[in-house]
Amino acid sequence: MPAEGVHRPAWAEISRSALRHNVEALRAVLGATRLCAVVKANGYGHGATLVGPAALEAGADLLAVALVDEGLELRRVGVTAPILLLAEIQPSALDAAMANDLTLTVGSLSGAEAVVAVATRRAARARVHLKVDTGMHRMGVAPEEVERVVGVLASPYVDLEGVYTHFPVADGEGEGDRAFTGAQVERFDAVLADLAARGVAPRQVHLANSAGSLGYPATRRTLARVGLALYGYLPAAWLAAALEERGVALEPALTLRAQVVARRRLAAGERPSYGRRRELARASTVVTVPFGYADGYPRRLFEAGAEVLIGGRRYPLAGVVTMDQVLVDVGDDEVALGDDVVLLGRQGAEAVTADEWAARAGTISWEILCGIGARVPRVLVD
Repeated sequence: MPAEGVHRPAWAEISRSALRHNVEALRAVLGATRLCAVVKANGYGHGATLVGPAALEAGADLLAVALVDEGLELRRVGVTAPILLLAEIQPSALDAAMANDLTLTVGSLSGAEAVVAVATRRAARARVHLKVDTGMHRMGVAPEEVERVVGVLASPYVDLEGVYTHFPVADGEGEGDRAFTGAQVERFDAVLADLAARGVAPRQVHLANSAGSLGYPATRRTLARVGLALYGYLPAAWLAAALEERGVALEPALTLRAQVVARRRLAAGERPSYGRRRELARASTVVTVPFGYADGYPRRLFEAGAEVLIGGRRYPLAGVVTMDQVLVDVGDDEVALGDDVVLLGRQGAEAVTADEWAARAGTISWEILCGIGARVPRVLVD
C-alpha cells in the first residue's frame, strides 16, 4: 500500500453528517426500495473503509464493490452486511469470495458454470445476482441467453438471489437517451416475465443507478445501486428535481484541505513553477500548498483558471501544478504560514466542487473524486 502523507499538512475530510444526510435524502426518493451503497474504487475516492460503515450506519441496506479485494478490505474492518460484487470475477477468485460471504455477479455462461463448480466442491451455497445486458454491452448475459444460464444456476448450491441490469445514459436529458433507457427497461421486464413463467422469481431486482433512482421512478424496484449521489453529487443537473420535490438536496461529503507551508514576495514579471508558463502581472505574495498532481490535483487545472480557498476567498494558482505542491497567488493579502487552504470543498460562503474541477478539466466528477491519491489521508469528521 502507498504510504499516507500523515506527516504533512494535507488531508481529506469525509463528513459523516453529509453521508447521513445524503442517505436520508435518497431514502426519501426511493421509498420502500432498498439502498445499496456503491463503495467501489475506494469509496469513489472517499475511503471505502470509512464510507462503507458510515453509509450502513446511516441506513443503507448493503454495499457494492467491483473487486474481490475491495470486499475483503471491508470484511477486515468488521462489515458484516451483504456486499455485492458488481462484476463477474475470475474462477480463481471464487473461493476467496465465497469464503468471505461476498455476493457474486454472474454475467456469462462460463461464469455460471464456474460458480456452480466451485460451490459444489465447497458444498456451500453461493449467493448470486444475474446481470443481464440490455444495451450497455460491457458485461452481462444477453436476454436470449438468460434461460440457458439460469438453467446452469439451478443447483442446490446456488441461491439466485437477484437479477439486474445497468444504464449507460440514464443521466441524459435528451429524447434519444430517454428512449434508449426506456427500451432497456422494456427488455429487462421481458426477461423478468420469461423467468416468472418458468417459476424463477429472484428476491432482489435492480436497474437503478444514481441517475435511474432520481430520474426514472419506474426503475425503483426492490433495490437501487447508488454511487455518485451517495457522495453528494448529481450525475446531471436535471436530476435534482426528484430531490427538490421532497425539499431536500445532496451535500458533498469530501473536503480536501491543506495548510500554507511557504510564502515569498515576488516582483511583477516573475514566472513561478515548472515551465515558467505565466508571469505575475504585479508584485504579489505567492504561497506554497503541499498538494499536487500525485495527490489528485489535475495538472490541467492551472491553464483552466482553477482557484483555491484561503480565509473564505478565492485565489488563483500562480504556476503549473507540480507533483507535490501548488503555488497560489494571494496578491497583497495577509496570508500566514499554517493558514488553512481548501482545495476542494466549502470554506465560509465559497465552495469549490468536484463539478467545477471537472468542468475546468474537461472530464466528469466521478473521475475527479476517484483520482484522489492513495497517499492522501482520509479522516472521518463530525
